Amino acid sequence: MKSLDPILSSDIEAYVDDQLGAARRIEVEAYLSANPEIAARVMADLSIKGELRLALAGTFNHGRPETREAARRLQSALSRGRIFRTLQKIAATVVLIGAGWVANAHLGASEVVASVHPPEFVEEAIRAHGTSILRGTMTSQTEVSHYDPAEIRSATAIVMPTIPKEWRVEDVQVFPSAFGPSVEMAVKGEKNLRLSLFAVRPGSFSVQPVTLVKQGNVQASYWQIGEVAYALVSSTPDGSLLKDEAESLSRSLY
Repeated sequence: MKSLDPILSSDIEAYVDDQLGAARRIEVEAYLSANPEIAARVMADLSIKGELRLALAGTFNHGRPETREAARRLQSALSRGRIFRTLQKIAATVVLIGAGWVANAHLGASEVVASVHPPEFVEEAIRAHGTSILRGTMTSQTEVSHYDPAEIRSATAIVMPTIPKEWRVEDVQVFPSAFGPSVEMAVKGEKNLRLSLFAVRPGSFSVQPVTLVKQGNVQASYWQIGEVAYALVSSTPDGSLLKDEAESLSRSLY
């Protein structure tokens, strides 16, 4: 449902500060889902606020007084909705300085190394891929190659990407997952490469670009647009090809 009132910058700031009513919040989220560049900036603002809250809750309690005071001033400014690019840079710097000070003080480390784990839905996608391969080896399990994207959207609220014409859909199943109903599509790509396209609503609004991750001999390219997350999974050794295919699928959703 399209909002009759235009979405203003003040609405975006109120969304980041969690100061909107449910109806207006839904309208802002619909606007963000149609404007990925603005949505990406909003997610960056939310990330900055989250980092500051965590820093103020724990890390900076052990830091220097001037660092804690700087963080409090930044948190106060963010709470009033004055979120600008320069403020983001300052906030990120404060967080990094505080984290580095604690690491040096408690661990004697000269640098901080962070590792980013893929979202939980990627694990679901990889498991669904394995189940799909298993089904393909069982004559008693009938594969369903025909599917209706409109019916899937109506039943699960999941919008499926446009499948390339050169791909052959071999099976489509609605799987249970930790997040609710998910869609697992088994396809054959170029050179008969077996691919699995997984889609689910992970329970959070986000805009994530296509990212490649490897687990054992399986690779997955995952992304999220609004409230729906996707993963393209395969055992191909060519990760760059898998990522290119995922980016093409992602573009078909806009």
